Amino acid sequence: MKLVLGSSSPRRREILASLDLAFDVLAPDVDETRFPDEPAGTYVERIARSKAKAVSSPDVVVIAADTAVVLEGRVLGKPVHPEEARTMLRRLRGVSHEVLTGVAISARDEIHSVVESTEVEMEMMTDDEIASYVDGGEPMDKAGAYALQGEGGVFVKRVVGSPSNVVGLPVHVLPRLFGRVGLELSQFRSR
Repeated sequence: MKLVLGSSSPRRREILASLDLAFDVLAPDVDETRFPDEPAGTYVERIARSKAKAVSSPDVVVIAADTAVVLEGRVLGKPVHPEEARTMLRRLRGVSHEVLTGVAISARDEIHSVVESTEVEMEMMTDDEIASYVDGGEPMDKAGAYALQGEGGVFVKRVVGSPSNVVGLPVHVLPRLFGRVGLELSQFRSR
């Protein structure tokens, strides 16, 4: 069997590579529109499962994921323009929020999935710090307009839970998901 990452995210690619896994990347073509009043956990799990299904095929194991930043019950997606990024970061400063990632594994005509939650507390950023960060461009393709693994990490005060979940792929759930389809993650290590 071959391992495939069903994602165009360079962060997810880096995470899997750091585990010394041999894998291919296939970017799924999935509508990621959230349904009205869809709970955030249901949303990320549905999208992860859709991504896994979109690139699944016989003799392939697919890992797919979707991440959302949730503040006071509201999903903060990827900002469309710099002002939206600044607004998101002003809302996040000095408070805690939740990062949810749905992870799905597709193999042997089965799809299994979980949702992982991590609490993130942000520093009290100044308007000038926010403007400088947004002007640098990093927030523009990140849920919640920040990257823990990048320059945005300087604004993260505390993480309760999985740091890799905040980046977009909670690696500690992978062995359990692989086990559900009778496989071991170690089968896909680079040789």
